[in-house]
Amino acid sequence: MKGRITDHKNQNLANLHEDVAFGRANGQIIWQPRIQCWLTDKKFEGIKLPVPYEGKTKAEIYRELGCSARIYEYNDSFHMIDGPRIKRYDNKLSEIKTEHVIETPVGKVSSVTEKTSSSPHEIIKKWWAETKEDIKVFTYIAENSDWGWNENYYQKTKEEWGDLGAPTIFMPRVNVQHLYIDIMGVEKAIYGLMDFEEEIKRYFQALDENHTRMIKCINNSPINIINFGDNLHCGTLPPYYFEKYVQPAYLKRCDHLHKGGKFVCSHWDGDTKALLQFARTCGLDGIEAITPKPQGDVTLEEVKEALGDDIYLIDGISAILFDEIYPEQELIEQTEKIISLFKDKLILGISDEISSTGDIERIRTVGKIVDDYNASTYKL
Repeated sequence: MKGRITDHKNQNLANLHEDVAFGRANGQIIWQPRIQCWLTDKKFEGIKLPVPYEGKTKAEIYRELGCSARIYEYNDSFHMIDGPRIKRYDNKLSEIKTEHVIETPVGKVSSVTEKTSSSPHEIIKKWWAETKEDIKVFTYIAENSDWGWNENYYQKTKEEWGDLGAPTIFMPRVNVQHLYIDIMGVEKAIYGLMDFEEEIKRYFQALDENHTRMIKCINNSPINIINFGDNLHCGTLPPYYFEKYVQPAYLKRCDHLHKGGKFVCSHWDGDTKALLQFARTCGLDGIEAITPKPQGDVTLEEVKEALGDDIYLIDGISAILFDEIYPEQELIEQTEKIISLFKDKLILGISDEISSTGDIERIRTVGKIVDDYNASTYKL
């Protein structure tokens, strides 16, 4: 064995991940950066990866970097099963535009997406829902859909990723965030909540019941770390909406998931200062991707005050500190401060990904700090 028994490269990181999350790690922390943006942007632009990463799989790159992976690739182990009277299909409108259609007995909805030259992801040109009639269609879909488990996909993902991290998934976005990001866009959703709130509230109830059916499937699965992939940002989700819509849904979800023995967190990756007051009142075990200054709108001290000694900080390092416009010393100082403040409830990562222009070797810089810290806490 090269190095110390506590070094990430010498550990089963799937076990360490769960041990940290469930309070069994005896003072150890885990370094779990996400590098998807750095990888996919380069691949899309046809840029070769630097040595020694070129030609390696994503899992192999993580092994080379000597860190853990947060393996949301397990997400497709769950799949929504449409009711028999729901029909989905696509129409190619042009070389770059596609119409996506869902037909139901209560109506039809559609969206239009467009390919771009700057990203592998298509942009939305027309949102799915604009009227109360559209919302009624989505209510029907939620009421008439169920969830299933794909054991073959789970085993395939486990074989691909091995012990780099514990199996992890994110659930569909909660009510208001689902409107904003998935079917309406922010502007139309805000007008909808004012103009036809009753129809939207009925949809939220159907969506909540649909997600409860998913949780039954989750609780019967071997996946124990569950994220709400909500991308909360207080610039669009004010405290009023959080308290009225999001918090009740969180409390219900967390209650069901905790009965299944799951660790539950949510992804808050925008400005979060106005929402941190709810960190300890909505049932979560941890919050992922809270972004501190100089990138976000909160200090680490404010985050610590909000989370207290009860809630895990998941991630924490400002993503921009991995870019060379910031001295590496700032990254080192922020990493050390995070460990000092949150070490007892910490899954260290990047809030929320290293950018395509980031210096991947700074992943190793943080890894050395974490390995040295873990070695200092190790007791025979």
